[in-house]
Amino acid sequence: MLRQISLGLFVGMLGAINPASGTSLSFHDALDIAVNKSPNLVSTQALIQAERSGIVPAGALPDPEVFFGIENYPVSGPDSGHIKSDSMTMQKIGFMQKVPNSTKRKARTGVAHAKTDVAEALHRAEQLRIRRDTALAWLNRYYVEQKISLFSTLDNENRLLESAVRSRVAAGRGQAADLVMPRQEAVQLADQLDELSSELAKAKAALRRHVGIHADLPLAGKPPALNVDPVQSRENISLHPELRVMAAETRKAVAMIREAQSMKEADWGVELAYQKRDDRFGNMVSLQFRFELPVSPSTRQDPLILSRQKEVSKMEATLEASTQDRVNELENMLADYHALDRQLDRALQVTLPLVEQKVQLRHANYRTGKGELPDVIAVRQELIAQRLKIIALEAQRAMTAARIHFSYEENTR
Repeated sequence: MLRQISLGLFVGMLGAINPASGTSLSFHDALDIAVNKSPNLVSTQALIQAERSGIVPAGALPDPEVFFGIENYPVSGPDSGHIKSDSMTMQKIGFMQKVPNSTKRKARTGVAHAKTDVAEALHRAEQLRIRRDTALAWLNRYYVEQKISLFSTLDNENRLLESAVRSRVAAGRGQAADLVMPRQEAVQLADQLDELSSELAKAKAALRRHVGIHADLPLAGKPPALNVDPVQSRENISLHPELRVMAAETRKAVAMIREAQSMKEADWGVELAYQKRDDRFGNMVSLQFRFELPVSPSTRQDPLILSRQKEVSKMEATLEASTQDRVNELENMLADYHALDRQLDRALQVTLPLVEQKVQLRHANYRTGKGELPDVIAVRQELIAQRLKIIALEAQRAMTAARIHFSYEENTR
């Protein structure tokens, strides 16, 4: 009964295959789906378009102003209330154009470009975060399923062990109590399988956050060999997505300093007007220019410039500290990756063959009557633990490689 339950769980947990669609979910398919369905990326893409739309207007001249009215209208004296009696009374129409200085327009354009750079850096960082998190979720589910698939082999081995014990007891070369031990092992395997069932449900839920209903499809293919190049990663540390965002924010702050400095230069404007008088008098045209007078920069522009300079200094210091944090993070992950690589190699090449050899020897001793069943069970548990450890090491190495790849490799492309 326990074996039937174990196999039923095994078949049920290996994936909810959709017979109608007949599709599966590969590693790269999961990444593409996650990127295409992310509302966060729609948001950051819209932000890019919004910031780009502001580049041209940032350096453009303000809209011209049209004005009209009456000038020199008499309100006292003999001509009071008459619009045509006095030669100085005029109906006036014209336009005025304000012209910010060229340095200011250039600085504002620079700020708009810097804002676009920030939006693009945020978009790229979000894209890489989604790809990384989806990759980790896919890998987690894959290796949980690898552990589950191992229990099919373990169940068959448990059947063979129970059959051997029955034969030995029937031949009078074993104790009846030995028949209980394979069943106890079957219970332990069922308990472990239940734990993995819970892990798989959680793994699918984590993957569903990124790919939706596709998380219930069976996984296709093996994990890709993600590139881990320590030299390239160290050389391109400044291209880490978070550092790119911070660098872009700093450049925007520098551009805003230049905008504040441009306020020390005078803006100007031009006004052109046409003035109509009574037919007895001639009409007139007037042209005048206006100039700003930055008379007190020490109390107006300079404090703003200083404030923005201090903000840039703060951001540069934060960027430097964050860069060092990323350096330390990378070195730690590289150390973990190489340690896991060595541990996995030893587990496959040394430890697993030794444990398998020990299992064969204990089985042989038991069959010939030289060994005891508890020794066989103990070494079988050791083999199970070693097989599960190998899968766990493979999972840790693959996930560490994914973290390095999507933070320090793929972002350079």
